[in-house]
Amino acid sequence: MSSATATPPQSEFADARYTEMGKKVMSQLASGDIKGMMESYADNAVYIWSAGDSLAGKDAIDKYWTDRRAKVVDSVHYVNDIWLPIKVNRPQQGPDMPGVWLLGWVEVHVRYKNGSKLAFWVHTDYHFNNADKIDRQVTYIDRAPINKALGMH
Repeated sequence: MSSATATPPQSEFADARYTEMGKKVMSQLASGDIKGMMESYADNAVYIWSAGDSLAGKDAIDKYWTDRRAKVVDSVHYVNDIWLPIKVNRPQQGPDMPGVWLLGWVEVHVRYKNGSKLAFWVHTDYHFNNADKIDRQVTYIDRAPINKALGMH
């Protein structure tokens, strides 16, 4: 009999510590601790929104969120969060990356500096590099209600 090596599953659950890492990033964003939040990102991180726009590099992500919290967002609060840490051993198709992903769904309650308030759901995918830093974040969000609340058309 030969000893065959078992093929690892295409994907599997990842360590639950990634859920805690995602929750920490969101908590830091909510509290306005952008400097602390950025410690979780790799220097070459890419932040992508579902509309196709993106930020490339830790400095660009830092600048965006620092400005957004200072000039646009008064407060943010998260409820009803759902998390799924997975390890992708073999990408299924297209541009997906192997490694650890954290999938998160959360209801966001935000108050803007102009006094507008919104509640909406956001789905975010975080990819972690080998140093457990976020090197890719994809945020699925409908910006139309946000733009309306901010007086943008």
